[in-house]
Amino acid sequence: MPDVLIVEDEPEIAELIEFHLGREGLRSDIVHSGRIALEKASANPPDLVVLDLMLPDLDGFEICRRLKSNVDTKDVPVIMVTAKSDDTDVITGIELGADDYVVKPFSPKVLVARVKNALRRTQRTVASNERLAKRWTRADGRLLIDVERHVVEIDGNPIDLTLTEFSLLRHLASKPGYVRSRDQIIAAVHGRSTILSSRTVDVHVTAVRRKLGELGTLIETVRGVGYRFSAPAGEVT
Repeated sequence: MPDVLIVEDEPEIAELIEFHLGREGLRSDIVHSGRIALEKASANPPDLVVLDLMLPDLDGFEICRRLKSNVDTKDVPVIMVTAKSDDTDVITGIELGADDYVVKPFSPKVLVARVKNALRRTQRTVASNERLAKRWTRADGRLLIDVERHVVEIDGNPIDLTLTEFSLLRHLASKPGYVRSRDQIIAAVHGRSTILSSRTVDVHVTAVRRKLGELGTLIETVRGVGYRFSAPAGEVT
């Protein structure tokens, strides 16, 4: 049974989320402090975190940043729940590695559906990694994508990508030269039932490009369509 960590300082909201997750067979734990959340997640990584932005000690952005920079929790999906609906806050959360963003007041059914979808996506990624068990080289061998170990390296140096960023890069790099629409990218990375804006894809692509440094130009924008990975296929082992 998946474990969900609910980080929310308003007891009524936290208990509402816990109740509806429980009805779907999901086990959850509630904490009201960001620092305690980080301690619990580090000691026993949950399967997913539902994270409020406005907390009394550390804000949700800082908690997300620390979760994604910790090797034990970097692949744990994070769904931010907040009263802030400004695009800047949404983009900041996504750039820090959040997988989804729900604005208060929210429908508990919608939140539960997004939690279940994120958990399914994570399970599919793990299963896919186990099935493919490949190491791809791109850009004349400079870029290594190890699907089995969930590792990306440039010139032998590891690149720290979130689960979403890794899935996006893998999807584009799996068939260099093929153009992928934003809808295709969303379906491949988040699942066909997920509804996200094209802006969300653009933010994720920008983050991947930045982390790839000079090789970020390998991800080309195809105006009016989407993106493609431009490097030759190289060797697949």
